[in-house]
Amino acid sequence: MKLAWRIAARELRGGIGGFRVFLLCLALGVAAIAAIGSVRAAIERGLADQGAVLLGGDAEMSFTYRLASPEERAFMEGEATALSETVDFRSMVVAGDQRLLTQVRGVDGAWPLVGAPLLDPAIPVEQALAAGDLPGAVMDPSLAARLDLAVGDLFTLGERQFRLTALLLREPDSASAGFALAPRTVVSLDGLRGSGLLSPGTVFDSDYRLMLRPGANPDAVRARAEAEFSESGMRWRDSRRPSPSVERFVDRMGSFLVLVGLAGLAVGGIGIQSAVAAYLERKTATIATLRTLGASGRLVLATYAMQIGALAVMGVGAGLAAGVLLPMIAGRWIAASLPFEVHFGLYPLPLLEAGFYGLTTAALFTLWPLARSSQLRAAALYRGAEGRVPRGYAFGIAGLLVLLVGGAVWFSGIPDLALGTAAGIAGALALLALAARGVRGLAQRGARRAKGAVMRLAVGAVGTGGEARSVILSLGLGLTVLAAIGQIDANLRSAIDRDLPERAPSYFFVDIQTDQLQGFLDRVGNDPAVSRVENAPMLRGVLTRINGQPAREVAGDHWALRGDRGVSFAETVETVAGESWAADYSGPPQISFSAEAAGEMGLNLGDRITVNILGRDIEAELTSLRNVDFSDAGMGFVMMMNPSALAGAPHTSIATVYSSGEEALLRDLGRTYPNITAIRVADAIARVTEALGAIATATRAAAAITLLTGVVVLIGTAAAGEKARVQEAAVLKVLGATRGRILASFALRSALMGAAAGVVAVIGGALAGWAVMRFVMEADYAFAPLSALVVVLGGIAATLAAGMVFAWRPLSARPARVLRAAD
Repeated sequence: MKLAWRIAARELRGGIGGFRVFLLCLALGVAAIAAIGSVRAAIERGLADQGAVLLGGDAEMSFTYRLASPEERAFMEGEATALSETVDFRSMVVAGDQRLLTQVRGVDGAWPLVGAPLLDPAIPVEQALAAGDLPGAVMDPSLAARLDLAVGDLFTLGERQFRLTALLLREPDSASAGFALAPRTVVSLDGLRGSGLLSPGTVFDSDYRLMLRPGANPDAVRARAEAEFSESGMRWRDSRRPSPSVERFVDRMGSFLVLVGLAGLAVGGIGIQSAVAAYLERKTATIATLRTLGASGRLVLATYAMQIGALAVMGVGAGLAAGVLLPMIAGRWIAASLPFEVHFGLYPLPLLEAGFYGLTTAALFTLWPLARSSQLRAAALYRGAEGRVPRGYAFGIAGLLVLLVGGAVWFSGIPDLALGTAAGIAGALALLALAARGVRGLAQRGARRAKGAVMRLAVGAVGTGGEARSVILSLGLGLTVLAAIGQIDANLRSAIDRDLPERAPSYFFVDIQTDQLQGFLDRVGNDPAVSRVENAPMLRGVLTRINGQPAREVAGDHWALRGDRGVSFAETVETVAGESWAADYSGPPQISFSAEAAGEMGLNLGDRITVNILGRDIEAELTSLRNVDFSDAGMGFVMMMNPSALAGAPHTSIATVYSSGEEALLRDLGRTYPNITAIRVADAIARVTEALGAIATATRAAAAITLLTGVVVLIGTAAAGEKARVQEAAVLKVLGATRGRILASFALRSALMGAAAGVVAVIGGALAGWAVMRFVMEADYAFAPLSALVVVLGGIAATLAAGMVFAWRPLSARPARVLRAAD
């Protein structure tokens, strides 16, 4: 090994001129993965370090539809040194003739226990919410702008007027609240009294933040709370995990983006393999001389493996450094978009993950050309023969591939996502390789039939050599990822903008009191602009037990178990399995469940389901399953019960209204029933679309690294082919071709290869888009031509740019000098 290292070190003294593409491909892929991982780690550290600020205390006890009972309040006061009470619900804010949805938060005088809101003007929150002639309020600036409100103006919530005293620029504990359908308005709990917005049955959550006593164990406090109030529907969170949903989203999104970055490394692997093969080809005489002098194949392999290994460490090191620096440079902009502080720095685990991916990928793609060159005899090397890879090395390559995929599974912690991504990358590369072979075959046939010398030369060049394969493989995978994102994004937006409005209601109306329901239905039903009205009673409940066992132990972390869910009742239900209760049924409680959700949770007819509603546990037998379609944004309940099971429970009604004109109706309803909240479905969809757009943008940014790596490989391929183009141009000049014709031939060749890469990418992206829409989104798929055209044009532009950069030297070379040098 000492001799191998001495030879390798001497070879490295010649510089890294042939390894620029190798180093750049490796550094780009590693930098992308390290940067994404570092941002994810910084956010996760911020969530952990500022848990008390994000939650608003050391711990939180929450209830649905009600405030804490005296016993629950006494327990909290006994465990805490400080306690804050807040309520959270949606309502309509009215200013003049305008009515908009807002997420209202009522707070007591102790709020916030930790941190402080950022207000404009910068006044204490106590002063902002204090009651003078009218109670004060603070409001999100976007909502105030839409209502044309300035500080000092008046607005109405329910039946009470408030004065806007400041704009709410940042809420200290907003990160723990999750996704909201409307901007925030904060008022005092005292100010809410008399507004009519917290009537019995109204949908609201009450949250109690606690500052625990010094040295208190949160787990022990939680155990005591659950032991005393296990039947009350109480929900617990503490500062160690202030926002599980945000934490889960950041972790999953970060893992997904890292895996997208891994696709960039796969593209870089093609460049790595090409660079190593080209380098070894230039070293053929050196390797042959070593073999002639008695060097074994193992010595040759060790020599060049050490060289390439040292360069790989250099490339990975550069990528890791860039991956650390990029988040720090962009930290100001990233932090500005987050509701809590993050500190970008050196996080070892993301760097370890990126380094592992980089070194494993480098080894995977260099072992093949190394093994092939090291096993040839000297005479075969002098003749320019190509060697075969021994079976043992093939097993080594397979082992490295398994190691890479296994590492992706372990680091991501999401086996299905990692394996699916690995299968997608492998499938895309296989499709691109087959497509490259097909394109070459078509070009070979088409060259004979092409009209015009320029076309014949361009098509013939595509059909010969390995340039077409390198271009389609390197550029195609990046374009395929972007094409898939474009197809999915276009289909989602189409479904939202075109299909959903045809089926979705115009408005949801919630918090309709029982004594208001008939008057509401009469007013809405007699409006000529209203085509359809649906209504149902509504409560909210927490599914706590299945057959006497904690629900999460039976059904896992299913979405129906995360928090409370809507519950309704009806005289009968339409079933797909089991039987509905009779209209006059008054026996033991029965429950009907969504068939899809029941299948996912492993529920069967006859199971005993316990639902906590308003602090009361109701155990019901699962007697039927229903089809529940949420795709039309209409009314749907996972759980429905027979009416007698919920007799006496305070509740309100919910209604959906399908209408072609709403303004007069909304004004009339707002004056008559100020407590009823109208949720415009289009606005809710816009908030969801905005969130999806942000995810798509982040995915495109990660995919852009894949494309950039592909462009680097493309440039390397064009540079490697420059010598052949010089000779080709010299021959064509001798035969009478002008520079313009030669340049046109080179440009057309590049455009054809770019178009081929783009078309193949569009096919792959369309297949991926169809699979995601059909099996993940469970929606129809329609090919998006505009997105596809952009991808094809992008492929043409990239190959043209790379081809033209390396076209000037062949055009300027003197034929006589080139041909004499070739002899």
